[in-house]
Amino acid sequence: MGTRTRDLPPLTGLAHIVRELRYQEVARQGLGLLLMPLYALVAEPIAAWFIAGAVLVLAGAGVRLYASGFIVKNQELATSGPYSLVRHPLYTGNLLILVGFTLASSVIWVALVSAAFWWFYYPTAIEYEDRKLRRIFGAPCAQWQQVTPAVIPRSLVPRRGGQWSLRTSLSRNLEPVVIAYTAACFLWIYRDL
Repeated sequence: MGTRTRDLPPLTGLAHIVRELRYQEVARQGLGLLLMPLYALVAEPIAAWFIAGAVLVLAGAGVRLYASGFIVKNQELATSGPYSLVRHPLYTGNLLILVGFTLASSVIWVALVSAAFWWFYYPTAIEYEDRKLRRIFGAPCAQWQQVTPAVIPRSLVPRRGGQWSLRTSLSRNLEPVVIAYTAACFLWIYRDL
């Protein structure tokens, strides 16, 4: 049993294997990074869809960069800035990037793969992160989770407070490397326009 599932009821057989796969952060991140060049390679871009996708990819990268500057992982509960809008703004950024690549590729089966990828990995990632944060931060976290949506915000105006740090933003999750990689994959689609 993995560390992310040790608090869950035990499963056996195929159900155990599937659950363990769904909770694998490395598999989720790795597959997500592999989908971008795959989508770029199979793309049949249409200008309007490409532009819409570009807007979403830029927005997603911006959300990730913004959100990364607010977290002090497992030491402080971030509830301001983007964390006042959603509990998992990094996942919001990932969703925007995924939808952006899907639109820009203009290939129907890419949409099906994207939906399956999101459904398979993200509900369990959200469940695990929420459970971990409740364990670390207790009642204040539980109250924040009750009123804050997981990924899709109800408002686009974040609550003030907290301290955004450019240094933290650039050093978390290798954001500059991921953004450069994302841009390179997206520009590959552009060459086919």
